[in-house]
Amino acid sequence: MGSDERGSITLWVLGLCVALLFLGGLGLDLWRAIAVRRELSAMADAAATAAANGLDEQSLRSGSVVLDPTRAGAIAAETLARDARGARLEAAAVDVDGDQVVVALEDDVPFSLLGIFIDGEPFRVRATATAQPQIRE
Repeated sequence: MGSDERGSITLWVLGLCVALLFLGGLGLDLWRAIAVRRELSAMADAAATAAANGLDEQSLRSGSVVLDPTRAGAIAAETLARDARGARLEAAAVDVDGDQVVVALEDDVPFSLLGIFIDGEPFRVRATATAQPQIRE
């Protein structure tokens, strides 16, 4: 072997280690984002389903099913506060549109291991759920 090739394997292995660290960070952050998205989706589903029970009592007594926007919003907010368990949400919106309740949640997921390579803002994860009251006969 010539003396000019000395240390080339060391550099190749070092480059391979950096590439594996990058791919590991990518995988780790991807799974963290999936976990946060799943949690947000479950919270949004629970809040929308609970808010669909916020019916207007006067309309219900007269035989029609109409949502009370104030009551539905309060039920959704209470459900989100209970389900969040101290976790902070970047954005939470409850919208009552006619006979539908739409809950939209957003949260930021900061880079962990990938933050070594990518310096920047955390990425945003969103989840939306829709529910409406059902009449069972």
